[in-house]
Formats: sequence, structure tokens, C-alpha cells
Amino acid sequence: MTTRIEDNLEEIPHEFRKTNMGTDSGNWHSALNFDQWVALPVAGSRPSARYKHAAVIAEEKLYIVGGSRNGRYLSDVQAFDLKNLSWSTVKISTKLDAENVTHSTPTENFPAISGHSMVKWGNKLLLLGGHSKDTSDYVTVRFIDLESHLYGVMEATGKVPVARGGQSVSLVGSKLIMFGGEDKNRQLMNDVHVLDLETMTWNIAETIQTPPAPRFDHTATVHANRYLQIFGGCTHSVFFNDLHVLDLETLEWSQPQIQGDVVSPRAGHAGVSIDEKWFIVGGGDNRSGASETLVIDMPKLVVSILTNVKGRDPLASEGLSVSSALIDGEQFLVAFGGYNGKYNNEVVVMRPKPKDSKHPKIFQSPAAAAAAASVTAAYALAKSESLDFTTINSKPKMDLSVEINVIKEEKKALESTIEEVKAVNSGLLEKLEELNGAHVDLSKEFQSVQGQLALERSRCDDLEAQILDLQKKLSSMQSIEQEVQALRSQKSAIEQDMETGQTQGSGGVWRWIAG
Repeated sequence: MTTRIEDNLEEIPHEFRKTNMGTDSGNWHSALNFDQWVALPVAGSRPSARYKHAAVIAEEKLYIVGGSRNGRYLSDVQAFDLKNLSWSTVKISTKLDAENVTHSTPTENFPAISGHSMVKWGNKLLLLGGHSKDTSDYVTVRFIDLESHLYGVMEATGKVPVARGGQSVSLVGSKLIMFGGEDKNRQLMNDVHVLDLETMTWNIAETIQTPPAPRFDHTATVHANRYLQIFGGCTHSVFFNDLHVLDLETLEWSQPQIQGDVVSPRAGHAGVSIDEKWFIVGGGDNRSGASETLVIDMPKLVVSILTNVKGRDPLASEGLSVSSALIDGEQFLVAFGGYNGKYNNEVVVMRPKPKDSKHPKIFQSPAAAAAAASVTAAYALAKSESLDFTTINSKPKMDLSVEINVIKEEKKALESTIEEVKAVNSGLLEKLEELNGAHVDLSKEFQSVQGQLALERSRCDDLEAQILDLQKKLSSMQSIEQEVQALRSQKSAIEQDMETGQTQGSGGVWRWIAG
């Protein structure tokens, strides 16, 4: 169950207790324990509860746009200040009073929208896709200027994708990568589209190998500015717990085997990556919400359950959002909304434990070790080469000694992992030898049983021949018995005739004497 800060004041440091009594609230995060979800107290009113909204954090504010509730699309824009813990409604303007708004046109009203994606680009929030009453056949790129609160539509050219909702959109350098979704005719997709934000041009990524099955309400992230990772999602009847990876340089799909904890299929979950960890929250399968918070170690492809919530917690919801916030140099997860039988409008935060670089986690299997070595090598290559998907601004060159030290540390970790793998392989070889010996014994026993079966089959054949012979004899005996019966009947008839003849002759003699 997520805890509430005000529910446990006796466990909170004195200076934080003052925060809840109306003094400076900017230091609330210092009282949080690691890897534990906490529902924040909110000063003033809250926005309406909802799900399938979009969320982004900019300048220590959580922006919430749209969503749906009771089958109705929402059109409001809300901002939650992570310093003073209060909500405010952002008033959107559609008048072109801002300067240098490139590739854009104003619109009449901000639309009611749900199932859309939102990313921060410069001083703008970009909204893509989603379901609304808009009858457009193609994806619309909308924007909200964070300074002027101006709203408009950014004109895009090229191979514009079909309008859809429940898609994923990931920012890589100056490009947006869109995958999957469901169009207005409920057709599911697994296509990949790329929007160049500098030229506002759409292109279709012609991928190779087997792509993920068409789906929507999945989550996606990009690792090392090169690998697009897709997790979960659903069709109209099937829910997924698979992981697919698209190499953005070769455009090749793969489906690596995930190591670690077994997780249930889900859709409508939310995800956000911090460094090399991908945090996945909530989701469900239309019967129950997913109660666990997952963390995927992206280089090692290992998934683990970070924490669990109980009952109908807001975090065990579909259509919630999760974002990462940098507060006083420390990263936090911020979740909002969702639906699990009721709509939620809680703001829930977690303080993830920082990575302990001194004790790298040992890969759990040879498969995980091989996958991690491959990803680590590709990551080093991606950092050393200029990839078309990763160039956003030219960065100053790093000190080569730092890179060398990093590579040395990675080498040590890999060498340690190789030793572990060798030990595992040695154990597997011993088991294999035992199995081979057992296989030889079983083969001999099997051959012996086959010989016995052959003898039994021969005996069965002999018995069947004897049975046939006896049946023939029995049939002959029945015929003979019928003949015997017939002879007996004839004998009986003859005997009767003889007795009758003797009686008639005797009477005649006596009658002659008497006469």
C-alpha cells in the first residue's frame, strides 16, 4: 500500500513535520525512504481523477494533459508544483502572440483527447496521436509553449502515419520514434515511424527481422541512444509480457530472453528510464491491476520486482502515468492517475536507490551474460560513432582517460562474469555427462524390452494360429454331432418300425388258430 506522508508524522524528522504544518514545503523529498511509494499531501484543490492522460515534468512541475473519465475525453491542462505541492490550471491561448513559432498554425480550441503521447522539446510540450472527436485521418502534432502557454498545431510533411491512440513515442536526439497503436477503426499496428523535429518530416522505418505483434497500450524507452525497447501491451483479447528491441542503427528487431523475476502480462502500464534502469509501474489485464513496480536493468536484460502495493492501490491501475523529476540533484519517480475500478488523482512519488557502481550485479545465466556483453559492446560503439538517430547538438569531447577507466571497470566486471559463467558451464557439463550415462543405460534397457516384446509378439502369433485351428476343429465337431444326432434319429425310427412289425405278425397267427 502506498503510504501517506501525513499518516506517519511520528516517523518523519522534525524539520519535515514542520513542512506539513505550513512551513517551507520545498524540502519534503529529504524525508523519503528509498524504493518506497509515498502519496504526497496536496495544498488546495486537485484536478479531476482520470486515466489515459499524458504527463511530462518540466522545471520541477508535473504537467498533466487530457485523458478520459466515464467515457468522456478531457481537454484541460494541469500543473503540479513539486516544490509547494499544489495544483494549478494552465490557461491555454490559441492566439499567435508568440514570436518565432516555426512550422505551426493556431487552432480554435484545445481538443479533448485521450490515449495520446507527450514529450518535452525545448520550451514546448509536443502532443502526438490520441483519440478525440477530431476526424483527421493522420497523426497531428500539437504543441503547448511552456512560456506563453500558446497552443497550436505543427505542420509536418513526408509519410505522415495514420491517426492512432495507445501508441508509444520516444525522443532520441532530435527525432521522435513512434511505434504501434490502434487506429480509429480499432485496427492494431506494429509499424515504426520517425519524425525529424528539425525539419518536421515524417519517415517510415523499414525494419528487418520479426517485429513485435501488433499492439497498443504498451510502453517504450530508448537505451544508449540506440536501442528502442518495447514491453507489454495488448491486442483486443491478448495481453503481453514480452520484450522486443529495435536497433535504431541497423533497424533490426530482436526478442531477447529476459532474465530474473517472472512478471505477468499487462497493458496500460507506464514506464520511465533513469540511467540504465527502466522503471515500469501499474497496468493490468482487465481483471486486476498489476501490483508490482518492475525495474529492468537494460544492459543486462534482467528484470526484478522492486516493490509491491496491496489492494486497489492507485499504483495498481491501468492508464496511469509515471515521470522522472530531478529535485536538488536527485532523481524521483512521480506517478499520477489511473483506473482500477475507480479513477484516481493521487500524486505518488518514489525515491529510487542510486546505483552502487562499486558492486556490479553478476549476470544470472550464460544467456544473460552473452546478451549483456553484446549490448555493452554496442553501447561503447554507439558512444564512439556518430549515429544519425543520436545527433542533437555537438558535445565537447570527453577526457579519454575517463573513458579508459570506464572501459577498464566494464572489463573487470565482464571478466568476473565470465568466471561465473565458466563455473556454471562446468556444472552443466558434469550434469550432461551424468545424463549421457543414464541415457546409455536406458538405451540398453530399451533394447532388452524391445527383444522381450518381439518374443511376446511371436508367442501371440502362435496362440492366434492355435486358436484358429481350434475354431476349425470346433466347427467340424459341431457338424459331426449333427450327423450323430441324425443317425440316432434314424436308429430310433428303425427300432420303432421293427417293434411295430413284430406286433402285427403275432396277432395274425393267433387269429388263424382260433378260427
